[in-house]
Amino acid sequence: MSEPTRLEQIELKLSFLERSLNELSDTVLRQQREIDALRTRERELKEQMALLEASSSDDAEPFERPPHY
Repeated sequence: MSEPTRLEQIELKLSFLERSLNELSDTVLRQQREIDALRTRERELKEQMALLEASSSDDAEPFERPPHY
């Protein structure tokens, strides 16, 4: 194999790897944003659940969690 051809193959592989790395980086960033949004939503739901449990303690019947918990 001639030297220029070998060098061209290496450059092509490097180019492909750089593109793949950028795509993976974008994917990880998108997933991290989704995880952050889900954590925020989970925190909000826990706060709502705590408020419901607190308000139900004043009622005659205590708040019962569904059986699947």
